[in-house]
Amino acid sequence: MTPNTDRNDWLMERARRVIPGGVNSPVRAFRAVGGTPRFVQRAQGPYFWDANGTRYIDYIGSWGPMILGHGHPAVLEAVQKAATEGFSFGAPTEREIELAEAILALRPGTEMLRLVSSGTEAGMTAIRLARGATGRSRIIKFEGCYHGHADALLVKAGSGLATFGNPTSAGVPPEVVQHTLVLEYNNLAQLEQAFAEHGPHIAGLIMEPIAGNMNFVRASVDFTRRCRELCTQHGALLIYDEVMTGFRVALGGAQSVYARSIPGFEPDITVLGKVIGGGMPLAAFGGKRAVMEQLAPLGPVYQAGTLSGNPVATACGLATLREITKPGFFDALTAKTHRLVDGLKAAALKAGVPFAADSEGGMFGFFLLRELPRNYGEVMQSDGARFNTLFHGLLDRGVYIAPALYEAGFVSAAHGEADIAATIDAAAEVFRLL
Repeated sequence: MTPNTDRNDWLMERARRVIPGGVNSPVRAFRAVGGTPRFVQRAQGPYFWDANGTRYIDYIGSWGPMILGHGHPAVLEAVQKAATEGFSFGAPTEREIELAEAILALRPGTEMLRLVSSGTEAGMTAIRLARGATGRSRIIKFEGCYHGHADALLVKAGSGLATFGNPTSAGVPPEVVQHTLVLEYNNLAQLEQAFAEHGPHIAGLIMEPIAGNMNFVRASVDFTRRCRELCTQHGALLIYDEVMTGFRVALGGAQSVYARSIPGFEPDITVLGKVIGGGMPLAAFGGKRAVMEQLAPLGPVYQAGTLSGNPVATACGLATLREITKPGFFDALTAKTHRLVDGLKAAALKAGVPFAADSEGGMFGFFLLRELPRNYGEVMQSDGARFNTLFHGLLDRGVYIAPALYEAGFVSAAHGEADIAATIDAAAEVFRLL
């Protein structure tokens, strides 16, 4: 019997003995697609190499932050310099101000910002802030949208959807989510009903403008407009979760994308992460001055964090923002992503495989369906078994996409024409097998 020389297998076996499931975040475990996760040794540009030294074209980019690709020289230089000055101080630094100023300059309507360490922390605190600012308790979220693993947001739809939700995780008592209303994404009738029945008690509505955790599903313009109108009408706060889309789909984030069709469109609170940290643990939430001044030490809503505004993370984020604000950056990134998506569509069409895809800026998604889905229920109709075949077929050909049907993909500035062409060629081979 030939011994198994795959170091990924060996590392996974070793990891399972000391880490639950062998991973520190569930989707990395390949449970949805089967097989052994690739343990990354190093990364550069649009590639990473696994424990066997095999190179992959990387389309997850640490789930979105690596918009410049891995190891960008300007970012490396900034991080190395910051690290020599100190890892963490637990005291304010000038760089925190610089990063906040840089972010606010690109987000009309956001007047103040607080830095934190993760998207979960930012989303959790944004909800607490909405409740504290309004004096209300109820929150609206949408099925299929992910806002981190805070207890109040780990909730699935109740019967009929437009009802209070039920916990989706052990350890979350039902009473913790009793004030969370779960609605169907892009369902105007349910949205109207929820505000008609609960309007005076709704503190906020939290939404992903482009949902990236049911792959890639856009909120329609009419739905987005109505979310804004109803929140304004009923005194609730509109919370825009741009952890994934912020500085990824456009320089002004998804807010700027929807403002093209809804003049003056602005959320009350925005949650940011991923790109603003450039790959370091950093996130933020911001909003109007009157709302943000409800936070301690000015107001009664408490939030704190030992590593918030970490000096190395802020250096990484600032260097990343400087690069993506250069003229033409997003035009080039958008064009590159379009070439990838158009090539995949053409290859699937030629092979007779049902395939629908969409993209914005450097973010994309696809479904083994004839039409793009509008909500979680429609996403669930996608063919999971065929996706798993596609995933492993691409992996065997050196292309790494998300190891789950329900995750978006990301193109970086480092992806070249040869990488895009190689990806399309690999997909064409697998489509023929499907």
